[in-house]
Amino acid sequence: MKQSLQLKMGQHLTMTPQLQQAIRLLQLSTLDLQQEIQSALDSNPMLETNEDSEDNAAPQDNSTQSEQPSNSDQTPSEYTAQTTQESTQPDDQEPDSFDDKWNDDIPSELSTDSSWDDTYQTSSNTSSTSNRDDDSFFESNDSAEESLQDHLLWQLNLTRMSADDRLVAEAIIDAIDNEGYLRLNIEELLEDFKRQEPERFQEAELEEFEAVLHRVQQFDPPGVAARDLGECLCIQLKQLPEPPPLLAQTLNLCQHYIHLLGNHDYKQLMRKLRIKEPQLQAIIELIQTLNPQPGAMISPSKAEYVIPDVFVEKLKGVWTVRLNSEASPNLRINTQYADLIRRADSSADNTYLKNHLQEARWFIKSLLSRNETLLKVSSQIIERQVDFLEHGEEAMKPMVLHDIAEAVEMHESTISRVTTQKFMHTPRGIFELKYFFSSHVNTSDGGAASSTAIRAVIKKLIAAENPAKPLSDSKIAQLLDEEGIQVARRTIAKYREAMGIAPSNERKRLV
Repeated sequence: MKQSLQLKMGQHLTMTPQLQQAIRLLQLSTLDLQQEIQSALDSNPMLETNEDSEDNAAPQDNSTQSEQPSNSDQTPSEYTAQTTQESTQPDDQEPDSFDDKWNDDIPSELSTDSSWDDTYQTSSNTSSTSNRDDDSFFESNDSAEESLQDHLLWQLNLTRMSADDRLVAEAIIDAIDNEGYLRLNIEELLEDFKRQEPERFQEAELEEFEAVLHRVQQFDPPGVAARDLGECLCIQLKQLPEPPPLLAQTLNLCQHYIHLLGNHDYKQLMRKLRIKEPQLQAIIELIQTLNPQPGAMISPSKAEYVIPDVFVEKLKGVWTVRLNSEASPNLRINTQYADLIRRADSSADNTYLKNHLQEARWFIKSLLSRNETLLKVSSQIIERQVDFLEHGEEAMKPMVLHDIAEAVEMHESTISRVTTQKFMHTPRGIFELKYFFSSHVNTSDGGAASSTAIRAVIKKLIAAENPAKPLSDSKIAQLLDEEGIQVARRTIAKYREAMGIAPSNERKRLV
């Protein structure tokens, strides 16, 4: 074949570093974005925070009403990168006045036996007080929460016990999980001690280890160190200050028939315990006052904080969307360093400044693009879900990514990125943007109902059901069909399991 050169024209998308940076910033959460901005501020001398714009910016500049389409060319003033810096002149009188004040505070003549504390008693007391306040503030913030093991070891130190028994008790406490249950077999613990320290525990018996376990089970919180749920409830029943009625029957139920109570087999329970329905109801009410997870009272729980990216509020009868200006600091170019750049200079220092100036401009532009896209997508979501804000989950309309992508003229992958790990603060709570997207189910009148709305209706029906005769999945499907929503029974079961609701046989209760 003869080789030849040909010219062809075509269009293709090139993933430039600038585009890659914009896409990466778009899919970051608020906390990750703050870390990225701080990293850019630390590494790029051309970037600095624009604190002046936060004081002068009006909150209406970055808000969008749901009835009006958002303008892609309009940039929120709170996120506008200003390339000019206001010149601030230092106050020449301030150091002089400070020196005069300092000289006035010093007495002209001091006695030879005077001390600093006697002369400057007021200022020293003030500074010491502030230091104590600061120390207490940091101590309160740095103090770690007490764990369940720490709480139990503290009680163990107050308990008289031999050295060998204390060693066994420490091993038992170490094997207790955060819920307060002992996840270790006593027989295995005995064998481990005999194998690791034969000279001290070679003659030890299982009864001695059981006695140490019973000693630990008397610690606070009640029910701790139990090996199963039945034992946990029995420990709490035995530690009640006054023996309640039907205590013997309740202990018998917790020791031998707790599985029947979990399966709500009330007829079998009444036959095994030889009691009637009112007595069984009283026993169940007594058990419900107990704590099945005693360790949860002591175990520290880590709080997860969510910073909303957008705020939604109703102003003068119109739902308005605005960006959270405190989610990320405002950035601008440092003009002092930018003025040092010379056009015709190709030195290493000048090239360094040029490269960082270009990177700073790209970074600010990517942030502005992210904020504009987030505002446009949030505005379109609220425009379609006004009924949810007015009436709740049951009024949620079906919506998919393609609907928003068409409205804002972007690709679905971009909408997916901008709605992932982004949160919206509404009068009904804080929701992730993906929460507003749901599939649809056909209705009898030819319309569509959102799966989120159907879940809310199912939850409402189950909450209003008769505990003695709970609604089955088939009955719920029949009730929804009467309202014009055609949902299969297996779909009802899938929605119910997703909401963590037990089936009808496990929801059955005594009246």
